[in-house]
Amino acid sequence: MVDSVWLEGRISVTAAIRGRNRPVDALYVQKGRWDRGIRGLLQTAEKAGVPVEIVDATFIAEHAEGQSHGGVLAQVGPRRLSSLDGLLSGVSNPLVVMLDGIEDPFNFGQAVRALYAAGASGLVVRPRNWTSAAAVVARASAGASELVPMAVVETALEAAAFFRERGLLVACTAKESALSLYEADLTRPLFLLIGGERRGITRSFLDQADMRLNIPYGRSFHYSLGAAASAAVIAFEILRQRGL
Repeated sequence: MVDSVWLEGRISVTAAIRGRNRPVDALYVQKGRWDRGIRGLLQTAEKAGVPVEIVDATFIAEHAEGQSHGGVLAQVGPRRLSSLDGLLSGVSNPLVVMLDGIEDPFNFGQAVRALYAAGASGLVVRPRNWTSAAAVVARASAGASELVPMAVVETALEAAAFFRERGLLVACTAKESALSLYEADLTRPLFLLIGGERRGITRSFLDQADMRLNIPYGRSFHYSLGAAASAAVIAFEILRQRGL
């Protein structure tokens, strides 16, 4: 596991400080960047006891991967993870989502962004090491990856068995023998599996799922939506059914 990584941009760094899901070792702000957003970030850092250093543009360029940093970097430690039980703690009607097989960190971050915005109570992932792409995921998710409770499990079947035993309905998307998303009752506590574009969802998981969901299209189109788009459509329909 990577001991230390860099997060880039005010939104990602602010989320990391407020989320308290990883240690934030230091905040670096480029000299001359004093807009309202930066001032708010500095106040947040001060309240959290995060050391702040004012640095030149060369320092920022040496440690940033892209150009979207806005003069803000933070050196952070490993992501703290929840237990599976922890994702249910204090949640009356949970929506726990597992993202499995999404290979692009930008798409992963976009999916997390949609799920968090729609109110998902927890996220489950397999033990892939996303720490090296933490900056990309945080930017793509608008900081949501630093805020949402996250747990790791070896397989989707293991996660499904765990949450079914605790009263959650196990659901996934499928093309065959599936119920329209808009006809399904999604008001119950749910564990939802969203597969990646390449591998999809395994037959073994499809065979034991309590509910298979299909996203209706507005015209004849034979290709699946991407994982991020599917996550957004399903999560916001769940939100709608649960009465916002």
